[in-house]
Amino acid sequence: MQFVLPAPWAAALVVWLCAALSGCSDERARPAHPAEPSPRQSDPDVARPAAWPPDPVPPLPAAPAPAPAARAQAAPADGEWRMAARDFAGTRFSPLDEIRSDNVASLRVAWTFATGLDPGHEAAPLVVGDTMYVVGPFPNPLFAFDLGRPGAPLRWRFDPEPAPAAQGVACCDLVNRGAAYADGLVFFNTLDGHAVAVDARTGAQRWRTRLGDVAKGETITMAPLVVKGKVLVGNSGGELGVRGWLAALDARTGREAWRAFSTGPDADVLIGPEFRPFYDADRGADLGVHTWPPQAWQIGGGTVWGWLTYDPELDLVYYGTANPGPWNADQRVGDNKWTATVFARRPDDGRAIWAYQTTPHDQHDYDGVNESVLLDLEIAGRARKVLVRPDRNGYVYVLDRGTGEVLSATAFVPVNTSHGVDLRTGRYLPNPAKGTGVGRMTRDVCPAAPGAKDWQPSAWSPRTRLLYIPHNNLCMDFQGVEVGYIAGTPYIGAHVRMYAGPGGHRGVLSAWDPVAGRAAWTVEERFPVWSGALATAGDVVFYGTMDGWFKAVDARSGALRWRFRTASGIVGQPVSYRAPDGRQHVAVLAGVGGWAGAVVSAGLDPADPTAALGFAHAMRDLPRYTRRGGVLYDFALP
Repeated sequence: MQFVLPAPWAAALVVWLCAALSGCSDERARPAHPAEPSPRQSDPDVARPAAWPPDPVPPLPAAPAPAPAARAQAAPADGEWRMAARDFAGTRFSPLDEIRSDNVASLRVAWTFATGLDPGHEAAPLVVGDTMYVVGPFPNPLFAFDLGRPGAPLRWRFDPEPAPAAQGVACCDLVNRGAAYADGLVFFNTLDGHAVAVDARTGAQRWRTRLGDVAKGETITMAPLVVKGKVLVGNSGGELGVRGWLAALDARTGREAWRAFSTGPDADVLIGPEFRPFYDADRGADLGVHTWPPQAWQIGGGTVWGWLTYDPELDLVYYGTANPGPWNADQRVGDNKWTATVFARRPDDGRAIWAYQTTPHDQHDYDGVNESVLLDLEIAGRARKVLVRPDRNGYVYVLDRGTGEVLSATAFVPVNTSHGVDLRTGRYLPNPAKGTGVGRMTRDVCPAAPGAKDWQPSAWSPRTRLLYIPHNNLCMDFQGVEVGYIAGTPYIGAHVRMYAGPGGHRGVLSAWDPVAGRAAWTVEERFPVWSGALATAGDVVFYGTMDGWFKAVDARSGALRWRFRTASGIVGQPVSYRAPDGRQHVAVLAGVGGWAGAVVSAGLDPADPTAALGFAHAMRDLPRYTRRGGVLYDFALP
């Protein structure tokens, strides 16, 4: 991935680490109203890059009766939003239909809240009953809003007070991607490597578990997922030589139940007799060791900072692992398993059932942490339980989620780093002309290091049968350099400069047909579409832009139906819910930042083409369009 802090960061890190060792502060839940008590808590078989732009699919028919939502999803009340993706299948689809394509133009602001924080706001709000929960970027306050009262005033605020040292080792801004709710508790992670459970009613801390080590460069930015009484959490820090893992905590006590590493011997990766990968390249003993130079797997990345989904029928949790480290691929010859890999695991004990490596020996920072949306589709005339993932390497993969077989892999952006995916072997086919290495400047590499899409999650509509993908259109120049490992410091080994891809625009919202393997429509944007997407039963798709527009488009045509200018660029995840008065609302966090917005949120010099690992060069005009600062917006019809 990428760093957002300027060059003096390395020296400042020592100061931060010293501060981290000075002690821990008590955490406090602060009620919004003084009268309330304030608790205190411590060939045909090769899927090749498609022509670009893709041929449009035929016009969609008139709206049919709603199709059943994807199976394998949780079933929250239709007006609630209890996890970042709303359901276990990761659809980000709201069944509410009061706000429709034909009336969304009347949408108005219902209320707002300024967080008082400047880093990027990437979280999805949660709504349970008459309360909305929002976790902010560092220092990770958790806010609870009373939706039953005019203006949705604060019920309480919980401040976990994470260690300041985490700011010095955080890759990609000081973001947090959200919380999860289950059984009266709100679960979220702090940047300094802790998982926290808070009483949803009072804001009192119930438990707090340390999972990562800031001194090694470990942080946590991902949104947890609660499955069968376990809170699933993964780490960040692959650019500091951190070894990736996914851990499961007991939701009642916070005690660690299991931890599955992304690299190393099978015993560490929780690979045993039940492991049945579909492809030969993923079979063999201790591949997490033997596909690396000696000992390199110990500092090889593969962090788990993206999205998790769960199929209760198959009893499998799905997630992807991030890039190998360092970026300089010459220092890690081999496939580098199990980085850039999709895993299917049992939630009870973490046992791996299958794995598929999307980008072996990743040379371009194509983390595989993208969302895996669980759908039931008809493929080649046969009903299949599939996992659909728009991957950072530029392909939309459709996998059989029971076996890991690749059913299709189609480019959804301009791709020149590979020649496709061999469907017989499952093998990604790199283009040697765009390979990277020490002393070699490889130019016009597409997609760039942030990939065809980074963390920003897609949304699925069971009505249109389309996946709405917010993504990037970026290319780069890349040169590998030798780098040494020092714990808690950057371990990257690359000089990168990024710029707009073909066409000159830097972002796209694509409506993707995963059966046909092509886009139904696309909307081009000036900047990368770094927000999440939301699809609704009213045939509306919501998303935000980095220059501060919150937009609603027709789910069938992509036509713009409404937009609202926010105080800062949007990198958050929109959600929809039913308020206590029965009306449908839409909420989103504005607050530009993340890797793409670091030139604003971290105050980087836009004239420095190497800042933010080259991303600042591609975003050097962003400061002219927006400013930093978090605001929660809530919208409803009059």
